[in-house]
Amino acid sequence: MAVEIERKFLVTGDAWRTAPGTRYSQGYLNRDKSRTVRVRIAGDQGFLTIKGVSVGATRAEFEYPVPLADAEAMLLLCDGPVVRKTRHVVVHAGMAWEVDAFEGDNAGLVVAEIELASEDQAFALPDWVGAEVTGDARYFNSNLAVRPFRTWNNGG
Repeated sequence: MAVEIERKFLVTGDAWRTAPGTRYSQGYLNRDKSRTVRVRIAGDQGFLTIKGVSVGATRAEFEYPVPLADAEAMLLLCDGPVVRKTRHVVVHAGMAWEVDAFEGDNAGLVVAEIELASEDQAFALPDWVGAEVTGDARYFNSNLAVRPFRTWNNGG
């Protein structure tokens, strides 16, 4: 089984902005408590992803490439609005960090994620990383589609 172990943090600084970015558009075909089915366009590539329930920083994840035209058509079938963001990959202390700068109703939210080999893997935090939000469901992209950042009271 494919497994994703990921930790998520708010971004507080700007040093990551020098990394090139890729535009993402993603929507959700299914969001329930036992699974999430996502369609994503990253640059000019389409993907279909199925994710299981998070237990700590770990969950089942299955991702498959799909033709771009199919991904575009599937986005029209999604529940709720499409989440748009630009993803920057920044290498810090030998580890790749994915920094997502959200757009639209989620503008102003910037989150950094790091994928790990195990939940207890050690890693160095960059200076531009702030509070950890791994377990805070508000920051799940699937939830940002239906309860965007701009609707939160005082941005939190």
